[in-house]
Amino acid sequence: MDYKNELLSADRRAEDLLGRMTIDEKIGQLIQPFGWKCYEKNEDGSITITETFKEHLAQGGVGSLYGLLRADPWTEVTLETGLTPEEGAKALNEIQRYAIENSRLGIPILFGEECSHGHMSIGSTVFPTPISIGSTWNPFLYRRMCQAVAIETRSQGAAATYSPVLDVVRDPRWGRTEECYGEDPYLVAEFGVAAIEGLQGDRLDGEDSLLATPKHFAAYGSSEGGRNAKAVHMGPRELHEVDLLPFRKAVEAGARSIMTAYNEIDGVPCTTSSYLLQDILRDAWGFDGFVITDCGALGMLVNGHNTAQDGEDAVAQAIKAGIDMEMSGDMFRNHLRSALASGQITEDELGNAVARVLKLKFELGLFDRPYGDPARAAEVIGSEEHRGLARELAQEGIVLLKNEQGTLPLSKAIRKIAVIGPNANTAYNQLGDYTSPQPQGRIATVLDGIRCALGDDGERVLYAPGSRIRDDSTEGFSKALACASEADAIVVAVGGSSARDFGEGSIDLLTGASVVTDHAWSDMECGEGIDRASLNLLGAQLPLVQELRKLGKPLIVVYINGRPIVEPWIIEHADAILEAWYPGQEGGHAIADVLFGDINPSGRLTVSIPKMVGQLPVYYYHRRTRGKRYLETDFHAEYPFGFGLSYTTFKYDQLRIEPAFIGPDGKASVTVDVTNTGDRSGSEVVQLYISDLASTVTRPEKVLKGFRKIHLAPGETQTVSFEVSREQLEFVGPDLSRIVEDGEFNVLVGPNSTDYLTARLTVRTERKSQ
Repeated sequence: MDYKNELLSADRRAEDLLGRMTIDEKIGQLIQPFGWKCYEKNEDGSITITETFKEHLAQGGVGSLYGLLRADPWTEVTLETGLTPEEGAKALNEIQRYAIENSRLGIPILFGEECSHGHMSIGSTVFPTPISIGSTWNPFLYRRMCQAVAIETRSQGAAATYSPVLDVVRDPRWGRTEECYGEDPYLVAEFGVAAIEGLQGDRLDGEDSLLATPKHFAAYGSSEGGRNAKAVHMGPRELHEVDLLPFRKAVEAGARSIMTAYNEIDGVPCTTSSYLLQDILRDAWGFDGFVITDCGALGMLVNGHNTAQDGEDAVAQAIKAGIDMEMSGDMFRNHLRSALASGQITEDELGNAVARVLKLKFELGLFDRPYGDPARAAEVIGSEEHRGLARELAQEGIVLLKNEQGTLPLSKAIRKIAVIGPNANTAYNQLGDYTSPQPQGRIATVLDGIRCALGDDGERVLYAPGSRIRDDSTEGFSKALACASEADAIVVAVGGSSARDFGEGSIDLLTGASVVTDHAWSDMECGEGIDRASLNLLGAQLPLVQELRKLGKPLIVVYINGRPIVEPWIIEHADAILEAWYPGQEGGHAIADVLFGDINPSGRLTVSIPKMVGQLPVYYYHRRTRGKRYLETDFHAEYPFGFGLSYTTFKYDQLRIEPAFIGPDGKASVTVDVTNTGDRSGSEVVQLYISDLASTVTRPEKVLKGFRKIHLAPGETQTVSFEVSREQLEFVGPDLSRIVEDGEFNVLVGPNSTDYLTARLTVRTERKSQ
């Protein structure tokens, strides 16, 4: 049988196997049940495979399982009922072996897992969330993180992940802002490419390779009002120029799996858009992989979008549009056979989808090496090396927004320091959504980090939570103020939370101790499905900070959150402000490293922070035709895209372009001298923007087209170079083709989107003489 011959090509093996399959076996390959429902854990750590899974396998097979190792409140898998890294690998192997040995053709299962900022399984490393990753402006470091995630996940036998998220954030009120790299399509594309390269490695069948699945295709971050999965109102030119750019770059980088978005664009659900899935993805871009829906998306066609009459109609629309696999739903299982029988889809259309799934399974090496390595899983998952990497990423993602009169860094010789706030010692609040349960003591909170940095024995570091995230109670103020009054400086950690109910109970506001109560407190104000109408601090957090300010002590505000916070009072009155986002399991150490100057902050914003919510949208690449100002304020962000302070200073000088005149397909070298003019070593993010001064369609005032993160010693000067060519100058024209027009361009180089040097580049087509 050719399909068992690993010397043959994946195409040939898939073709041979497809010809041997029954209709039910073909349908089975497009189905992906919930993995955690396929087993029950025994007391000795082994598992028992459920009868339901066995029945599904007997009915034609199971092509994929979603989240076999996923642990969180949604799956109801806890530290007690879940599997250790070694147990998880053994369980996956047992299920895989059963599927291979108890199906007619021995087709292995594709195990797909969530890995947005670390594998969402027990024991895996919890890295910072993507909004923090983007703020590092360091795709090279992120590529290392994705390699680590692939190593941890593949060691247990899973071969696919549903990341990276390539949505471009237009409105940060959206609860999934934390899952995105930022508001700029070029930056999102750079991190997306790094993710593909890091996850997939040199070849898909490598022992440390993981099939990446860029999502959500497309324009999911552009829904009206920042509301999850709402309608998107966007013309095709903007769609191509902004939201599709990261996906095109991901496909060019080798992405072989794509997940569709829940939303519709101009009335057409992405799940059934043949324009997106066939005309663009496969025909224009040459994509040669398979497409999977988001969870429950097919059901939304019947109840939600209401673009399908019934389940049979929904699955037929999806297959015809180019969907190959349904994530964790029952629509394909319940309706594909009847849609085939009624003629709504053809056997060839079904076969094309199955062939694409099978081909990827062969390319991943699943037919030849289908199992995980329990011993290796125990060794690499949550390793010290990966913990160190998590800390480094958190350090580079922290953005210093304000530092009045050199308040930071603090001296480690400080007599006493008060650590206050609901996010000062609440582990889950700094991890973000899509996080597994964590054992006590594994997460370094801000309090842990500061105590460790000072070698505190309990005398110098004073702690009180003061308030919760969403509760208006002020009963904890007295304890917090008492602690702060004894200290020489106050660090107050406020912000948000994407923590689901992990059964940890609440906290006693008077003692700071964790308690389990009958009251179902929830501090979750961000994450999937948690969109907001405002961006201010919730509950009693702002009043807490205001009371602390009255003590007259140096006040350092640390934001731990998944979306920008808009609090003008804090901007005006705090002595220093750190934006730490959700910094992951090592976040407390990273924050302390920055507070005490062991690390010079180098994070830069990838989302513009407005002065008030009424300014939204406030992303920096607004068009010149933006209209008049508001009565109450202007259009400018409080903190612009690319902004971030350092403990040192940098000077930009000698911006040069050679040559200053090029043709549409020519190249120019842009160089600038950057000098560290301070007395500390530090890293600077040098940013390149292009401004097209006149074009046939309205363009943004400026667009990011390059960046470099460099490290400079005090007094050191480095010449930074960029290449400007067609890719940096082109835009999407009225006919949706990418074009470069003759004309004048300003080349802008500086530390952020509002502070830069300017030089002129002219593009002229050579005219042949008659």
